[in-house]
Amino acid sequence: MSAQHVTTAANAQEFFNGGGAAAVLAAGIGSFLVALFALIADKSAAIKSMMIFYKPTGPLSGVTTCAIVVWLIVWLILHRLWHRRRIAMGRTGVAALALLILGVLLTFPPIADFF
Repeated sequence: MSAQHVTTAANAQEFFNGGGAAAVLAAGIGSFLVALFALIADKSAAIKSMMIFYKPTGPLSGVTTCAIVVWLIVWLILHRLWHRRRIAMGRTGVAALALLILGVLLTFPPIADFF
C-alpha cells in the first residue's frame, strides 16, 4: 500500500451525519403531524374552525400550515443539537419510516374512526 492511501489521525476528517439525520427524522415527524392535526381537526369542531386559515380550502389550510411550522422548528432544533455528531442512521431511518407509515394509516377513514 502506498503512502497516499494511508490515513492518519492527523489528516483524517471527522464525518458528521447529524444534519442529515435531523432532516430525515424531522420529515417523519412532519408527515405524522399532518395526519395527527387532520385527525384532531376532524374530531373537534372548535379545532376545525381554528384551522381554517383560508376559507376556500377549509381546515386543510391550517392543518398543513401548522404541520409545516412544527416540522421546520423540529428540524432546526434537531439540526442544532446534532450537526456536529454521528447519529445512527439506521435507527433514525426506522423511526422516520414508522412515523410516515403511522401518518399514512391515520389518513384512512377505517383507522381514523377508531379514535
